[in-house]
Amino acid sequence: MQFFILLIGVLVFVFYQFNAPPMIFNSVQAEKAAYGERAAEYKALENEYKLVHTLREKAALDFVSAEKQTDETASAIARKDYTQANDKFNKTRKNAVEFIKSANGEKDFNDVNYVFPTFVVQNMPMGVIGLIIAAIFAAAMSSIAAELNALATATTIDFYRRLYKPDATDAHFVAVGRISTFIWGIFACIVAIYATNLGSLIEVVNKFGSFFYGSLLGVFVLAFVVKRARARGAFFGLLFGIASVWIASFYTNIEFLWFNVIGCLVTVLFGYLISLTVKKGDLSTDAHG
Repeated sequence: MQFFILLIGVLVFVFYQFNAPPMIFNSVQAEKAAYGERAAEYKALENEYKLVHTLREKAALDFVSAEKQTDETASAIARKDYTQANDKFNKTRKNAVEFIKSANGEKDFNDVNYVFPTFVVQNMPMGVIGLIIAAIFAAAMSSIAAELNALATATTIDFYRRLYKPDATDAHFVAVGRISTFIWGIFACIVAIYATNLGSLIEVVNKFGSFFYGSLLGVFVLAFVVKRARARGAFFGLLFGIASVWIASFYTNIEFLWFNVIGCLVTVLFGYLISLTVKKGDLSTDAHG
């Protein structure tokens, strides 16, 4: 799934290298600026944007053509020309975003989350647009329902019943579960509202998830691959894996996608080493059940 999402991003990026993207992907803010008091400035900026995109498109085509040849000098020149054209394009795009912030009074304006929806609406057939929207809603509803149910169940069974009222009736726990679901739902809404100001939501989700995904994968690898693995080793290996990712995030410049690899390897390594300290045949600590 992660690979598929990243692949879509790459394909959209390549598409907009050779096809003119909107200067501002948020159409509401774009129209507000286009018909506002500074409409003339916006129009001039839009004309400049079209010009630099035309130059970048030509440079990109020249670069692709040069890469197909064996002349390394021509390829290096074409690469340099494309880099310069792309820098001018990005600078103009950045100026447009700053203009929207100034002209429309949107200090926290960021339209990066409008890129893919704009691509779909402007370039896909109507039927495909409907299927994509339906798929997004279906996936979102399924994920939200599963996560809220898991959080409510863990809150009710693992914490409330175990620590507060272990002898309560089933009806009582059902009521507590519903209340927990409501509270977690409100919390999720608050986080979602805050996350809109953090940039690309896909990147935010992946950055946050990378602190845990690799370590959780390490636990499964430990259970399925390492015969000597024990529950105690898996538990402490998980803790070491998560800790290693946090350390890597604060003290290194490693890109966040590599955190998954680090967390998995550290979890497997320490999980195996700790499992060796557990007596063989102790079924109460056997990760394989």
